[in-house]
Amino acid sequence: MSAENTNPDRPLTVLLGAETYPPDVNGAAQFAHRLARGLQERGHQVHVACARTSPGPTVRADREGIVEHRLRSHHAFTHPYFRFCLPWEIAPDVRRLFDEVRPDVVHLQCHHIIGRMLAREARRRGIRTVGTNHFVPENMEPFLPFPQWFLAVYRSVCWRDMVRVFGRCDVITAPTPLAVETMRRNGFPDSVLAVSNGIRIADYEPRPGEHPEPAEHPTVLFTGRLAIEKNVDVLIEALSLLPAGLDARLELAGDGEQRPALEELARALGVADRVHFLGYVPDEELRAAYLRADVFCQPGTAELQSLVTLEAMSASRPVVLADAQALPHLVEDGVNGWLFAPGDARDLAGKLARVLGAPAEERERMGRESRHKVARHSFPRTLETFLRLYRGEAAEPLPARAALPLRGRLRAFSRVR
Repeated sequence: MSAENTNPDRPLTVLLGAETYPPDVNGAAQFAHRLARGLQERGHQVHVACARTSPGPTVRADREGIVEHRLRSHHAFTHPYFRFCLPWEIAPDVRRLFDEVRPDVVHLQCHHIIGRMLAREARRRGIRTVGTNHFVPENMEPFLPFPQWFLAVYRSVCWRDMVRVFGRCDVITAPTPLAVETMRRNGFPDSVLAVSNGIRIADYEPRPGEHPEPAEHPTVLFTGRLAIEKNVDVLIEALSLLPAGLDARLELAGDGEQRPALEELARALGVADRVHFLGYVPDEELRAAYLRADVFCQPGTAELQSLVTLEAMSASRPVVLADAQALPHLVEDGVNGWLFAPGDARDLAGKLARVLGAPAEERERMGRESRHKVARHSFPRTLETFLRLYRGEAAEPLPARAALPLRGRLRAFSRVR
């Protein structure tokens, strides 16, 4: 990093590498777009290298001041929307991209083909590189139609490959202390930093003078992809186990390949009239869903942070989360919600009943605690941290294992291998 680039008043040219980016709908894509937008709003020049969403050659597009370089890609037949690039096809485009953009810093959001190509070229040219890991092998395993012995080999090879690619970076980060701990246990250096993905908290709070109408019935909300690793089937089963007197409803905001199977499960369990599939909803409708819900639930077991949980907490909702991966980092039993044993619908039903059956004042107290806990994940703080890292300055990481019960840590770590 040149002395010129350490000047805090000098705008930077930042090249973000993202294997997944909007219109893809997932946490990594959302974070990459939020980071690009935040940097651009602060006056920095932002370029994004990502996969093209349809067949064809590499193209460039300027979208509201952010320049997207959509690289030639191919559809992964095992995944509903993921696309991958071939190294020999995009190598000339990557070299031209560096010649044209001349970035001050490269920030990788991935370790796959785009990530490794950008990391290699940045190292060759002596450009400062920051790498953020949003991935664990378990994210991809549901889409690999192979036996367990093969998946175990894949997991081991994948971790070694991640260490090798991110090893070309000057700084490596992950969204939570637990994600950092997981990475260290699988070969990453101790220098990996925990830097939250961040959340624009005010986007989900009630506006001045706004009084959201509560739902007609006690309501549980899930938002996200209806994918197998999200374990939404466990949530639907838990709804069927709730006391009849609660007359609770479940809202599912999002879509995905598991929707037909989940609709069939709801019918089989006799709760189809109480499970509402909202599909993909615009941001304003999603915000309204958070504000009218009584409790938010995330039953997924492969979350490195869970942006949707941060959104629900920003809306002052109690949360009930699977005791796996990074989710225990966000909840304290009895304070702002509860943890439940992953995959255990009966335990989940019990925890949901404790929240839904509590007096309204108790749910409001838990919601306030959620809002208090999410404050340290504010996006402006995240953006400032990355700008310091871009300039080679020291940055304060998230506190290690903050608000993370020992029980949650042990259960989460036991599932890494």
